[in-house]
Amino acid sequence: MNDQSAWTRIVNRIGFWGIVIITIFALAILFLLYPLFGMIARSFQGSEDRIFSLAAYKDFFRLPYYYRTLKHSFAVSSLTTLFAVLLGVPFGFIVARYNIPGKKILNAMVVISLLSPPFIGAYSWIVLLGRNGFITNLLRLINIEIPTIYGFRGLLLVFTLKLFPFVYMYVQGALQSFDNSLEEAAENLGVSGVKKLLTVTFPLILPTITAGAVIVFMTSMADLGTPLLIGEGYKVLPVLVYEEYMGELGGDAVMASAMSVIIIICTLSVLLLQRFTIGRRSYSMSGLNPPPIKKLKTGPFIILTTLSYLIAIIALSPQITTLVTSFIKTQGPIFVPAFSVKSYTDVWYKLSANITRTFLYSTIAMVFMIIIGIFTSYVIVRRKSNLTAVLDFILMSPYVIPGSVIGIILIMAFNKPPFMLAGTASILIISYTIRKIPYIIRSSTGILYQLDLSSEEASINLGVPPLKTFFKITAVLMLPGVISGGILSWISTINELSSTMILYSGRTGTISVAIYTEIIKDGYGTAAALASILTLATVLSLFLFNRLTKGKGSVI
Repeated sequence: MNDQSAWTRIVNRIGFWGIVIITIFALAILFLLYPLFGMIARSFQGSEDRIFSLAAYKDFFRLPYYYRTLKHSFAVSSLTTLFAVLLGVPFGFIVARYNIPGKKILNAMVVISLLSPPFIGAYSWIVLLGRNGFITNLLRLINIEIPTIYGFRGLLLVFTLKLFPFVYMYVQGALQSFDNSLEEAAENLGVSGVKKLLTVTFPLILPTITAGAVIVFMTSMADLGTPLLIGEGYKVLPVLVYEEYMGELGGDAVMASAMSVIIIICTLSVLLLQRFTIGRRSYSMSGLNPPPIKKLKTGPFIILTTLSYLIAIIALSPQITTLVTSFIKTQGPIFVPAFSVKSYTDVWYKLSANITRTFLYSTIAMVFMIIIGIFTSYVIVRRKSNLTAVLDFILMSPYVIPGSVIGIILIMAFNKPPFMLAGTASILIISYTIRKIPYIIRSSTGILYQLDLSSEEASINLGVPPLKTFFKITAVLMLPGVISGGILSWISTINELSSTMILYSGRTGTISVAIYTEIIKDGYGTAAALASILTLATVLSLFLFNRLTKGKGSVI
C-alpha cells in the first residue's frame, strides 16, 4: 500500500507529460542511442575486445580498397546532386511560371516517380539498357553499341533521373509563393531576363534549392540497392559496409562499424554545411504578391510543353517499364513476345507471404510513428524546454543515418540476450519506426505551430482538464495532418530496402527483398510483378493522401 501511494505521489509530481517525456526518452535510448553508441564503441575496438584502437580508421584511410569507395561515393553523390539541380531547377521554373497544360497530371507523374525506391529504377534501366536490354538489342540491329548501364555512368543515370524530382518539387513550391514585387523592382532598375533570374529569383530561393540538393546528396550517398544491382566493379561505401558486415565470418564487423561512422559524419557534415551557408543570409519574403503565370507564344509553348512531359515520362519510365514487363511472358530470364499473367500467378503462389509481411510491418510501424509523433510533437511545441529540445534532436538524428547503418546498429545491439530480436519481425518494425519517424515529427510540429492556442485555452477555462483537452481537441485537430504524414511514411516504408537487407531472415522477407533476390536470380518477370504491386500501392496511397489534404499537402 505504501509502495503504491509512493508511486502515485511520484506520478502526480511528474505529471502526465513528464511521464510521456521520460517514456519517449527511454525508447530513444534503448532503440537508438544504445545501438548507435554501441556501434561507435565497436569501431574503436582493437584486435582484442574492449581495447581502444584507431586501427580500423587507420586501415580505412591507408588502404586503397577502403578509401577508394569513399571517393566513389562522393563522386557519384556530388555529380548526381549537380545534375539533379541542373535538371530540377529549370524544370520547376518552367512548370511554375508558364502556362504548361495539365500541371496536376505532370506533378502526379513526377511524384509517383519520386516515391518508388531507386533500386526499381536500376532494375528498369537494366531491362532497357542492360547487356540484353530492349533498347540495347534494338540499337544492335542497326550496328550501334551503347555504353554499358553498369558502373559509374549507370549509377549517375539512375540516381539523377530518380532524385531530381526532389529539387523540382522544392523549387516549384518556392516559386509559387515567391513575392513578385522583388522581380518588378529589379526590372525597374533595368535588370531583366536571364540576369534577373541569376541575380534575384534563384538567389532568393537558394535555401529551397540547397534543401533539395542536400536530400539528393544524402539519398544517393546512403542508397544500397542501386549500387548492388548495377555498380559492379564501381564499389561505393554502403556496398562495402554491407559486404563487410554480412560476411562477418570472413569480413570485419569492426571495419563495418568504422565505415558506418564515416558515412554518418559525411552526411551530417553536408547537412550542417548547408544550414551554415544559408543561415548567414536572410531570405524572407512576404509572399503576398505571387508572380502571374506567363502565357507563351506558340513556338516556345510547344517546345517547353513537350520538353516538360518528356522529362516526366523519362522519370516515370521505371514504373512504366515494370508494369509492361510484368505482363510479358518469360522463359527463364528471357522475355518472349507474348503477354501473360504468369508472373503474377508465380508471385501469388511463391511470394504472397512477402507481400503480406510488407503491408503488415509497414502498417504497424505507421501506427507506432503516429502515436509517438503526436505526443513527441506536442511536448516539443507546447512544453518547450532544454530537455524537449534534446529529445527533438535525438529523434531527428535518423534523418542523417543511412538505412543500412540503422540495420547494422540494431542487429549489433539486439542479437544476444536479453534483447534477442535479430531475425524477427519486431526488429524490422523498430527499424522502420526509427528511420521514418523524423518525417512524422516534422509534419506534426508544423501542424501544432499552425493551431491557435486559444482553442485549448478556452477549453481549459471552461473547466476541462488540460489532459482531456489534449485528447478531445488538440489531438483531434492534429490527426488528419498526422495521418497524412503517416501515409507518406508508410509509402516510404513499403519501399524500404537498405535496412531490410541487413535485418531480414527467411521468415521476414518483404517485397523489396524479394524484388532484389528475383533480379539476382534473373527472375525479371516476377521482379516486375512485385515492383508493379509496390507502384500500385504507392499510387493508391498517394490518392488517399491527396484526399485527406484536399490537394494542399506536400510529399516532401
